[in-house]
Amino acid sequence: MTARHKIDYLLGHSDAELERLKLQPGQLADEADWLLDRMSIQPGDNVLELGCGPRGILDQLAERVGPHGSVTGIDQGEQAVRLASAFVADRELAHVGVLQGDAADTGLPDHSFDAVFTRLVLVNVPNPERIVAEAARLVRPGGVVGFHEADFVSHLCEPPSTAWDTLLSTYLTLFSQFGIDLHVGRRVPGMLRSLDLVDVDARPLVHLYPPGHPRRSILIQFIGNVREQLIGSGLLDEATIDQLVGEVERHLADPDTMVVSHLFIQTWARKPY
Repeated sequence: MTARHKIDYLLGHSDAELERLKLQPGQLADEADWLLDRMSIQPGDNVLELGCGPRGILDQLAERVGPHGSVTGIDQGEQAVRLASAFVADRELAHVGVLQGDAADTGLPDHSFDAVFTRLVLVNVPNPERIVAEAARLVRPGGVVGFHEADFVSHLCEPPSTAWDTLLSTYLTLFSQFGIDLHVGRRVPGMLRSLDLVDVDARPLVHLYPPGHPRRSILIQFIGNVREQLIGSGLLDEATIDQLVGEVERHLADPDTMVVSHLFIQTWARKPY
């Protein structure tokens, strides 16, 4: 099967997935702060988050730019935009606005922002180069773009599990059929250089997920999100998914099982004057 047409968010919009996305910013907040330090966002800046989801780092950006700056979040999902707008209102972030739109084609004017940030968006879309190019178009000369992206090269458990390996490889295959590259993180620096951005730099991140960590079972969560697509594509049948997931759950319940995250790569660059 080939499905390279324009697609919605493949992980879906279930309540469980939206809850995961709402919790994710807290789990990755320190890493976001580290990258924002490298992007040198200043009070008074006008900044953009592409693909902000139901929360993103809108609050962290708002704190950086202060009351005299402005923050804009964009997401294509209507429900995500509603949740992000509610989050902004609840936090009383008067200088933050949320728009519904395509991160690859925002319709916003050239050179509109001092900085543009994107996190774990490219790993969920075909043609990620379009979003990178849009970020570069939107940032002003001298401004900075920053990306926090995934590369599934390192997602594993020890001792090994055949069931884990089967689920992960099938997950990679499914996304590939939709034209989505789950190793895109490694490609971002090259994309930025191809757009003539300068001072391109990157940092790798990898984590261990011990028992009780909310991301220890993230592979199982992802499989649950794409269960219907796996069955519909003929990659796995329902009984096999249940069997494999059960085996992985038992493996992860063993406190001696080590879970290694996929690789994250943070990349940042400046648009020349």
